[in-house]
Amino acid sequence: MTRTMQAAVQYAIDDIRLEERPVPQIGPGEMLMKTLACGLCGGETMAWYKSEPKVLGHEPVGEVVEVGAGVTEFAVGDRVFVNHHVGRINSHLSRRGHFTRDPFYKSMTLDPGGVCEFYRVTAQHLAMDAHKIPESLSTEAAVTIEPWSCVLSGLKVCHIQPGDTVAVVGAGFMGQGFVHLAPLFGAGKVVALDFSDWRLARAQEFGATHTINPRTEDAAAALRALNGGRLADTVIVIAPFAEAWAQALALVEVGGCLHLGAPLPPETDWVRDGNAAYFDQITVTSRYSSDHTDTYSYLRLLEAGRIKADQAISHRFDIAQSAEAFRLLVEAETSLKIVVYPHGVPRNQREVA
Repeated sequence: MTRTMQAAVQYAIDDIRLEERPVPQIGPGEMLMKTLACGLCGGETMAWYKSEPKVLGHEPVGEVVEVGAGVTEFAVGDRVFVNHHVGRINSHLSRRGHFTRDPFYKSMTLDPGGVCEFYRVTAQHLAMDAHKIPESLSTEAAVTIEPWSCVLSGLKVCHIQPGDTVAVVGAGFMGQGFVHLAPLFGAGKVVALDFSDWRLARAQEFGATHTINPRTEDAAAALRALNGGRLADTVIVIAPFAEAWAQALALVEVGGCLHLGAPLPPETDWVRDGNAAYFDQITVTSRYSSDHTDTYSYLRLLEAGRIKADQAISHRFDIAQSAEAFRLLVEAETSLKIVVYPHGVPRNQREVA
């Protein structure tokens, strides 16, 4: 076993460096994982959201290469997904179902991150949110478990009733996830909104029944035209911009739900008309990240063939190309899920979707 490894380290949004780092040492109840693949997340482009420098990536899929004393459920050679953050059972917030808002949740991280050749998972990770990946699932499909479990988590609080019209503002990778999974929660019409015709075309592949480009048409008028004169019962906004939130709110029907799927920067005001807020009876929801129950549900849907996870992978890079991969993520133009392979892109995955 080598003592050092390569890791992609983020110092700034335009400064990704390939560095030599020590391979983590494991203790009792822990595991050492060889990183098979790791997705890049749009949250890593929000300078205010992440501390730097840090090892890039938090969506890895790994193969067990070493197990610590007492580990019996996993063995060397297993392909395993382990959520990067995990909660605990015995706390006030956890007992009320808010596992991800308990400060303990965010304190539990993979060591040292995702875009590196090896990473360590703790005993708490293994106890709370670790899963063997079925042979029927590809490694790339498994890369979607962490991010689209967050989508599933959000949909749980969107109050969707059977046949409801759902609109999704922002059709990047996470928006595509909401488009794709909303019918599993009972959505009828699913409307994707984005300024990019390329992303809108992809949304149709993931199940959007209609698309609207607010840059070229009045979004509210277009929505009413396709929905019997009504706005949407649920509107999910993924774009982290105040203008997008305003657009999303304007698309919610009376008695509907507005789901905030991505945060605005700190100290950004979001102001509503107080009279309308009372009479419109619009419920506003949000959901940070995913907990172990969301991961379990998503993995079962994935194994059942309900989710087109492989189709969401648009680009693949070797770890030496991490800076280029991250630049593509920041541009957010014609890409969805970008995957980095720390041990080299497999030969059968060399073609870019």
